[in-house]
Amino acid sequence: MTCDPGESVGAFLCQAGQLLRAAAIESPRIEARLLLAHAMDTTTEALLRDPRRAVPPEAVARFRAAVQRRAGHEPMAWITGHAGFWTLDLEVSPATLIPRADSETLIEAVLAEGVIPRRVLDLGTGTGCLLLAVLSEFPEARGVGIDLIPEAAALAQRNAARSGLSARASFLAGSWADALSGRFDLILSNPPYIESAAIAGLMPEVALHEPASALDGGADGLDAYRALLAELPRLLTPDGRAVLELGEGQAPGVQALVEAGGLEFRGMRADLNGIDRAMILALQQKPVGGSQYPV
Repeated sequence: MTCDPGESVGAFLCQAGQLLRAAAIESPRIEARLLLAHAMDTTTEALLRDPRRAVPPEAVARFRAAVQRRAGHEPMAWITGHAGFWTLDLEVSPATLIPRADSETLIEAVLAEGVIPRRVLDLGTGTGCLLLAVLSEFPEARGVGIDLIPEAAALAQRNAARSGLSARASFLAGSWADALSGRFDLILSNPPYIESAAIAGLMPEVALHEPASALDGGADGLDAYRALLAELPRLLTPDGRAVLELGEGQAPGVQALVEAGGLEFRGMRADLNGIDRAMILALQQKPVGGSQYPV
């Protein structure tokens, strides 16, 4: 297919679609529309209504630069600077993982569990997406997010302001819950859970661009869970819940770690692909050495 060499919306979309297709981008035409809408500060619907519309010169430069970045498999969200999560629109940056729809399963699990949290903790907060989504659902709740990377904690604080939640959310830089005391009604975490050796084989948008510290879960992918599960008994209220994100196939391994500590397995929730994604935990209510928990 030969593209019109002109300066219209349709011509630029055609050219960009061909370039992105050659770069093995999955949905080149859709992504070309998203990038041009971003460059022109408009919507994809408006572009499609008038494909003969001329693209302003300043938008042409932005669009060409964005297409080149995407052809290099830089994540779309980094190019546009934001990503949607739950009901929120969040700023993103290379300091953190990009929020994913899979992680919304944790919010669904919280709502289904029926807990009404007043104090919420998010460990490894990244953009702040989990904490902020929960606070948006529970107007009386307040929360703290912790991230090892100071730039991530600062980004999450900006997202709290962007979402109108800065009065109820605080973000700190630190290693898990080392600097925390007190107990929380709800603890959330999407920790690093990719096996170290598997990272290089991930899609290039992830392997080459997203921060390794937010991906690498050690040789078996479970290092972060070991650290988290050791901390949770001192941090949860007696009736509180912890909800952890898991990678595909990790539920049995993490549950074995749970059973070895002072926590009780309360259930799993699958994501839209049927993958066990959110593990729900509580403080152990049975004597140590009692009957086995469900597997």
